[in-house]
Amino acid sequence: MKINRNSSEGAVSDSAQAMPSFRWALISLSMSMLLSSLGTSIANVALPTLAQAFNVSFQDVQWVVLAYLLAITTLIVSVGKLGDTFGRRRLLLIGIALFTVASILCGVAPSLAWLIAARALQGLGAAVMMAITMAMVGEAVPKDKTGSAMGLLGTMSAIGTALGPTLGGLLIAALHWQAIFLVNVPLGIGTFALAYRYLPNDRQSAKGDRPRFDSLGTLLLALTLAAYALAMTLGRGHLGQLNIALLLAAVVGGGLFLLVEARVASPLVRLSMFRSPVLSAGFVMSALVTTVVMATLVVGPFYLSGALGLDAARVGLVMSSGPIVAALTGAPAGRFVDQFGAYRMGTVGLLAMALGAIVLPLLPISLGILGYIVPLSVITAGYALFQAANNTAVMSDIRADQRGVISGLLSLSRNLGLITGASAMGAVFALGSAVSDITTAHPQAVASGMRLTFTVAAALIFLALAVSVASRALTESIQPSKVTS
Repeated sequence: MKINRNSSEGAVSDSAQAMPSFRWALISLSMSMLLSSLGTSIANVALPTLAQAFNVSFQDVQWVVLAYLLAITTLIVSVGKLGDTFGRRRLLLIGIALFTVASILCGVAPSLAWLIAARALQGLGAAVMMAITMAMVGEAVPKDKTGSAMGLLGTMSAIGTALGPTLGGLLIAALHWQAIFLVNVPLGIGTFALAYRYLPNDRQSAKGDRPRFDSLGTLLLALTLAAYALAMTLGRGHLGQLNIALLLAAVVGGGLFLLVEARVASPLVRLSMFRSPVLSAGFVMSALVTTVVMATLVVGPFYLSGALGLDAARVGLVMSSGPIVAALTGAPAGRFVDQFGAYRMGTVGLLAMALGAIVLPLLPISLGILGYIVPLSVITAGYALFQAANNTAVMSDIRADQRGVISGLLSLSRNLGLITGASAMGAVFALGSAVSDITTAHPQAVASGMRLTFTVAAALIFLALAVSVASRALTESIQPSKVTS
């Protein structure tokens, strides 16, 4: 009896110790997500200041933002695979350290070229943090808490996005532009310390058991994604000869990548994984939904200033309502996913987004700010619920040695949606407004452009719903006994 009691007491003690460790591990992962999203949004507000500081044009200084986004987009799948191969905890610590050091280099940049190069390095660190953070959830968080963890990570991403412009503006006003990069240094050091202390160690495997890293596939994918990202971002939505050439290069590069992946022994991306309806649908829906989210960010400022006549300060306040709603709803959304199931909650999230996208362009301008914030909040809350559900569905029940690359692909699908949305939905808005210069357009023309944009947005959401239903039906036909709500 004594032995049993001690054994029971030991089990209780282990459980009591495991709970705070799990929470601190989740905090370290949340901080990683916060840093990477903060790095994306905080630099935008500094572009006019940077143009004056370095005496360059806006076209030149926008590479401070593009270099960061391009580094993430082109490398996020590759770093996810690196984590699967060489250890996720080890790579995440390297990524946090790289992001922190790059932030210092940004803060001391003597020239624009230096700053752009440092931002690309910072983007590499952010790519590691984005890809490995979600992959680590399966190792650091109990399975029945996966949805809550994904919801929290979504919340932290939204907080970083919302906090960036406000924090950046305050730091520039109180100090100087260097402060928007140097603020990451103490945050990075704290995140590194937490991750080092609380994240579970990588599983040891013999060197002979490690698959070879697919260098050729990695290079082809990076070049393909870079070509596509540049085609979507250069020219501000206008399809010129350079954009067409880059798109053709992306198509050719994509074809070569598929050929290589089908033949190499240890591919960067195993094409067989796309036979899973859950994974394939998850990637497609993520890209479609984030395209719509980007439409709110692209069209919103023009509508608020051009149609409602708000000044820049009030535009910024209204635009921050979306990320704030996402931050408030992310954690509860994760708990709903744990309680009611990923498929059911993902469907509810998509229906909410569709409702907001339908209602927003139908409301008259006379309703003012309220007529914009209410449907925008519905869209954003629906997105937070969908994201928590989709991330949980994709990242659950997958092989441990594939978590990194699948997390990278999921993050890539979001980035591609954001990049495509910025270009394509911006072009749709300009088409609907039917004016050559949107900044001088009549309020009714701006409202017309918004109606067309969100009509297309609603169609994309319904397409995502169709993909979800088809995926569910296909999954049930393949594994009827394993399908859960």
